[in-house]
Amino acid sequence: MKIDIVFSDIDGTLLNNQKVFSQTTIDCFKKIKEDIPVILISSRMPSAMTHLQDSVKIEHLPLIAYNGGLIIHNNEILEDQFIPTQIIQQIVDFNHNQNIHISLFNNNDWYVPRNDYWTKREVNNTKTEPTIKTNQDVINLWSKENKGAHKIMCMGDSQDIQKMYDFLEKNFADSLHLYRSKETYIEIAINSISKKTAVEYILKKIYPLINIENAAAFGDNYNDIEMLEAVGIGVAVENAKPEVKLAANHTTLAGNKDGVAKFINQNL
Repeated sequence: MKIDIVFSDIDGTLLNNQKVFSQTTIDCFKKIKEDIPVILISSRMPSAMTHLQDSVKIEHLPLIAYNGGLIIHNNEILEDQFIPTQIIQQIVDFNHNQNIHISLFNNNDWYVPRNDYWTKREVNNTKTEPTIKTNQDVINLWSKENKGAHKIMCMGDSQDIQKMYDFLEKNFADSLHLYRSKETYIEIAINSISKKTAVEYILKKIYPLINIENAAAFGDNYNDIEMLEAVGIGVAVENAKPEVKLAANHTTLAGNKDGVAKFINQNL
Protein backbone atom coordinates (compact mmCIF):
# COMPACT_ATOMS: atom_id res chain seq x y z
CA MET A 1 0.00 0.00 0.00
CA LYS A 2 1.10 3.58 -0.64
CA ILE A 3 0.35 6.19 2.04
CA ASP A 4 0.44 9.78 0.73
CA ILE A 5 -1.44 11.52 3.57
CA VAL A 6 -2.55 10.65 7.11
CA PHE A 7 -5.76 11.74 8.83
CA SER A 8 -6.06 10.76 12.47
CA ASP A 9 -8.57 11.11 15.24
CA ILE A 10 -7.07 12.06 18.60
CA ASP A 11 -8.91 10.80 21.68
CA GLY A 12 -8.83 7.03 21.96
CA THR A 13 -6.73 6.80 18.79
CA LEU A 14 -3.49 8.75 19.18
CA LEU A 15 -2.99 9.66 22.83
CA ASN A 16 -1.27 7.69 25.56
CA ASN A 17 -2.60 7.35 29.10
CA GLN A 18 -1.26 10.82 29.96
CA LYS A 19 -3.41 12.32 27.15
CA VAL A 20 -0.37 13.33 25.06
CA PHE A 21 1.62 11.85 22.17
CA SER A 22 4.08 9.15 23.16
CA GLN A 23 7.69 9.50 22.07
CA THR A 24 7.10 6.74 19.51
CA THR A 25 4.29 8.75 17.92
CA ILE A 26 6.33 11.96 18.00
CA ASP A 27 9.29 10.26 16.31
CA CYS A 28 7.05 8.71 13.64
CA PHE A 29 5.30 11.94 12.72
CA LYS A 30 8.52 13.96 12.69
CA LYS A 31 10.05 11.36 10.36
CA ILE A 32 7.26 11.43 7.77
CA LYS A 33 5.90 14.98 7.95
CA GLU A 34 8.06 16.39 5.13
CA ASP A 35 6.76 13.81 2.66
CA ILE A 36 3.43 12.69 4.16
CA PRO A 37 1.14 15.37 5.66
CA VAL A 38 -0.29 14.42 9.07
CA ILE A 39 -3.72 15.99 9.59
CA LEU A 40 -5.33 15.90 13.03
CA ILE A 41 -9.13 15.55 12.87
CA SER A 42 -11.22 15.69 16.03
CA SER A 43 -14.36 16.91 17.74
CA ARG A 44 -12.05 19.05 19.89
CA MET A 45 -11.69 22.82 19.68
CA PRO A 46 -8.57 24.12 17.88
CA SER A 47 -6.69 25.17 21.04
CA ALA A 48 -7.09 21.63 22.39
CA MET A 49 -5.27 20.37 19.28
CA THR A 50 -2.59 22.93 18.48
CA HIS A 51 -0.34 21.91 21.38
CA LEU A 52 -0.32 18.42 19.88
CA GLN A 53 0.58 19.84 16.47
CA ASP A 54 3.38 21.84 18.08
CA SER A 55 4.84 18.74 19.74
CA VAL A 56 5.56 17.20 16.33
CA LYS A 57 6.17 20.46 14.41
CA ILE A 58 3.15 20.17 12.10
CA GLU A 59 1.51 23.45 13.05
CA HIS A 60 1.82 24.57 9.38
CA LEU A 61 -0.51 21.76 8.27
CA PRO A 62 -4.34 21.95 8.12
CA LEU A 63 -6.28 21.39 11.33
CA ILE A 64 -9.79 19.88 11.34
CA ALA A 65 -11.73 20.77 14.49
CA TYR A 66 -15.30 20.02 15.55
CA ASN A 67 -15.51 16.96 13.27
CA GLY A 68 -15.17 19.21 10.22
CA GLY A 69 -17.24 22.17 11.36
CA LEU A 70 -14.09 24.30 11.47
CA ILE A 71 -11.10 23.81 9.17
CA ILE A 72 -8.06 26.04 9.65
CA HIS A 73 -4.86 26.31 7.60
CA ASN A 74 -2.08 28.86 8.15
CA ASN A 75 -4.33 30.74 10.59
CA GLU A 76 -6.99 31.12 7.91
CA ILE A 77 -10.50 29.70 8.42
CA LEU A 78 -11.40 27.65 5.36
CA GLU A 79 -14.64 26.07 6.57
CA ASP A 80 -16.95 27.49 9.23
CA GLN A 81 -20.29 25.75 9.77
CA PHE A 82 -22.19 26.07 13.03
CA ILE A 83 -25.50 25.53 14.80
CA PRO A 84 -27.58 28.75 14.69
CA THR A 85 -28.66 30.46 17.91
CA GLN A 86 -32.34 29.77 17.20
CA ILE A 87 -31.71 26.04 17.64
CA ILE A 88 -29.42 26.56 20.64
CA GLN A 89 -32.21 28.53 22.31
CA GLN A 90 -34.64 25.62 21.97
CA ILE A 91 -32.10 23.21 23.47
CA VAL A 92 -31.43 25.52 26.41
CA ASP A 93 -35.17 26.05 26.95
CA PHE A 94 -35.73 22.28 27.08
CA ASN A 95 -33.00 22.01 29.70
CA HIS A 96 -34.94 24.26 32.12
CA ASN A 97 -36.65 21.10 33.35
CA GLN A 98 -33.47 19.02 33.31
CA ASN A 99 -30.13 19.19 35.08
CA ILE A 100 -27.80 18.85 32.12
CA HIS A 101 -24.50 20.68 31.77
CA ILE A 102 -24.48 22.39 28.35
CA SER A 103 -21.10 23.53 27.06
CA LEU A 104 -21.11 25.81 24.02
CA PHE A 105 -18.15 26.04 21.62
CA ASN A 106 -17.23 28.44 18.84
CA ASN A 107 -13.69 28.32 17.45
CA ASN A 108 -11.45 28.69 20.54
CA ASP A 109 -14.21 30.00 22.77
CA TRP A 110 -15.57 27.42 25.22
CA TYR A 111 -18.39 28.59 27.47
CA VAL A 112 -19.60 26.66 30.52
CA PRO A 113 -22.52 27.63 32.80
CA ARG A 114 -20.57 26.79 35.96
CA ASN A 115 -17.33 25.23 37.20
CA ASP A 116 -18.82 21.85 38.01
CA TYR A 117 -17.73 18.20 37.80
CA TRP A 118 -18.25 18.12 34.03
CA THR A 119 -16.21 21.28 33.46
CA LYS A 120 -13.31 19.96 35.51
CA ARG A 121 -13.42 16.63 33.70
CA GLU A 122 -13.15 18.27 30.28
CA VAL A 123 -10.38 20.61 31.42
CA ASN A 124 -8.39 17.56 32.49
CA ASN A 125 -9.05 15.78 29.19
CA THR A 126 -8.33 18.65 26.82
CA LYS A 127 -5.82 20.85 28.71
CA THR A 128 -7.91 23.95 27.89
CA GLU A 129 -9.76 26.42 30.10
CA PRO A 130 -13.35 27.63 29.58
CA THR A 131 -15.11 30.93 30.20
CA ILE A 132 -17.94 30.79 32.72
CA LYS A 133 -21.06 32.39 31.23
CA THR A 134 -24.68 31.30 31.35
CA ASN A 135 -26.06 29.59 28.26
CA GLN A 136 -28.54 32.44 27.78
CA ASP A 137 -25.82 35.08 27.94
CA VAL A 138 -23.84 33.21 25.29
CA ILE A 139 -26.90 33.00 23.04
CA ASN A 140 -27.47 36.74 23.45
CA LEU A 141 -23.82 37.46 22.64
CA TRP A 142 -23.70 35.23 19.58
CA SER A 143 -27.00 36.60 18.26
CA LYS A 144 -25.40 40.06 18.12
CA GLU A 145 -22.19 38.73 16.54
CA ASN A 146 -23.90 36.43 14.01
CA LYS A 147 -22.15 33.41 15.47
CA GLY A 148 -23.32 29.96 16.49
CA ALA A 149 -22.03 26.75 18.06
CA HIS A 150 -19.47 24.64 16.26
CA LYS A 151 -20.27 22.09 18.94
CA ILE A 152 -22.69 21.68 21.82
CA MET A 153 -21.70 19.23 24.53
CA CYS A 154 -24.44 17.95 26.80
CA MET A 155 -23.23 16.11 29.90
CA GLY A 156 -25.15 14.69 32.83
CA ASP A 157 -26.93 11.76 34.38
CA SER A 158 -27.63 9.06 31.79
CA GLN A 159 -31.40 9.27 32.28
CA ASP A 160 -31.43 13.04 31.74
CA ILE A 161 -29.15 12.65 28.74
CA GLN A 162 -31.53 10.10 27.24
CA LYS A 163 -34.42 12.58 27.61
CA MET A 164 -32.35 15.24 25.87
CA TYR A 165 -31.36 12.82 23.11
CA ASP A 166 -34.99 11.87 22.50
CA PHE A 167 -35.97 15.55 22.33
CA LEU A 168 -33.19 16.34 19.87
CA GLU A 169 -33.88 13.33 17.70
CA LYS A 170 -37.59 14.16 17.53
CA ASN A 171 -37.16 17.85 16.72
CA PHE A 172 -33.85 18.24 14.91
CA ALA A 173 -33.18 14.99 13.05
CA ASP A 174 -32.91 16.89 9.76
CA SER A 175 -30.56 19.61 10.98
CA LEU A 176 -28.31 18.21 13.71
CA HIS A 177 -25.86 15.38 13.99
CA LEU A 178 -26.08 13.67 17.38
CA TYR A 179 -23.17 11.64 18.69
CA ARG A 180 -23.59 9.74 21.96
CA SER A 181 -19.91 9.21 22.79
CA LYS A 182 -20.76 7.98 26.30
CA GLU A 183 -23.99 7.26 28.18
CA THR A 184 -23.49 10.59 29.95
CA TYR A 185 -22.53 12.64 26.87
CA ILE A 186 -24.15 13.97 23.71
CA GLU A 187 -21.98 15.83 21.20
CA ILE A 188 -24.06 17.93 18.81
CA ALA A 189 -23.00 19.45 15.47
CA ILE A 190 -24.64 20.75 12.35
CA ASN A 191 -25.46 17.76 10.15
CA SER A 192 -24.00 19.18 6.95
CA ILE A 193 -20.47 18.26 8.08
CA SER A 194 -18.59 15.14 9.12
CA LYS A 195 -15.04 13.83 9.25
CA LYS A 196 -15.65 12.37 5.78
CA THR A 197 -16.66 15.73 4.29
CA ALA A 198 -13.62 17.34 5.93
CA VAL A 199 -11.24 14.77 4.44
CA GLU A 200 -12.78 15.29 1.00
CA TYR A 201 -12.49 19.08 1.40
CA ILE A 202 -8.79 18.90 2.36
CA LEU A 203 -7.96 16.65 -0.58
CA LYS A 204 -9.86 18.80 -3.05
CA LYS A 205 -8.75 22.24 -1.88
CA ILE A 206 -5.25 21.71 -0.46
CA TYR A 207 -3.89 18.42 -1.80
CA PRO A 208 -5.60 17.93 -5.19
CA LEU A 209 -2.81 15.67 -6.45
CA ILE A 210 -3.36 13.10 -3.69
CA ASN A 211 -5.87 10.36 -4.47
CA ILE A 212 -8.22 9.39 -1.65
CA GLU A 213 -7.21 5.76 -2.28
CA ASN A 214 -3.76 6.66 -0.95
CA ALA A 215 -5.14 8.41 2.13
CA ALA A 216 -4.82 6.61 5.49
CA ALA A 217 -7.30 7.41 8.25
CA PHE A 218 -7.24 6.21 11.85
CA GLY A 219 -10.10 6.14 14.35
CA ASP A 220 -11.81 4.40 17.23
CA ASN A 221 -15.37 5.65 17.57
CA TYR A 222 -18.67 5.97 15.73
CA ASN A 223 -17.94 9.42 14.32
CA ASP A 224 -14.90 7.94 12.54
CA ILE A 225 -16.82 5.31 10.56
CA GLU A 226 -17.67 7.38 7.46
CA MET A 227 -14.09 8.63 7.25
CA LEU A 228 -12.61 5.13 7.48
CA GLU A 229 -14.97 3.90 4.79
CA ALA A 230 -14.21 6.81 2.46
CA VAL A 231 -10.41 6.51 2.31
CA GLY A 232 -8.38 3.77 0.68
CA ILE A 233 -6.63 2.83 3.92
CA GLY A 234 -9.10 2.88 6.82
CA VAL A 235 -7.51 1.73 10.07
CA ALA A 236 -9.21 1.03 13.40
CA VAL A 237 -7.21 0.85 16.61
CA GLU A 238 -7.65 -2.28 18.68
CA ASN A 239 -9.72 -0.47 21.33
CA ALA A 240 -12.21 0.77 18.70
CA LYS A 241 -15.92 0.03 18.85
CA PRO A 242 -16.83 -3.23 17.05
CA GLU A 243 -18.75 -1.30 14.37
CA VAL A 244 -15.66 0.81 13.67
CA LYS A 245 -13.51 -2.27 13.19
CA LEU A 246 -16.06 -3.62 10.72
CA ALA A 247 -15.93 -0.38 8.75
CA ALA A 248 -12.13 -0.38 8.57
CA ASN A 249 -10.05 -2.50 6.23
CA HIS A 250 -7.16 -2.73 8.71
CA THR A 251 -6.76 -2.97 12.48
CA THR A 252 -3.71 -1.90 14.46
CA LEU A 253 -2.68 -1.90 18.11
CA ALA A 254 -4.60 0.13 20.68
CA GLY A 255 -4.32 3.90 20.72
CA ASN A 256 -2.35 3.93 23.98
CA LYS A 257 0.02 1.28 22.58
CA ASP A 258 1.21 3.40 19.64
CA GLY A 259 -1.03 1.63 17.13
CA VAL A 260 -1.06 4.52 14.64
CA ALA A 261 2.71 4.99 14.63
CA LYS A 262 3.38 1.28 14.38
CA PHE A 263 0.99 0.86 11.45
CA ILE A 264 2.62 3.76 9.60
CA ASN A 265 6.16 2.53 10.30
CA GLN A 266 5.27 -0.97 9.08
CA ASN A 267 3.72 0.27 5.84
CA LEU A 268 6.05 2.98 4.61
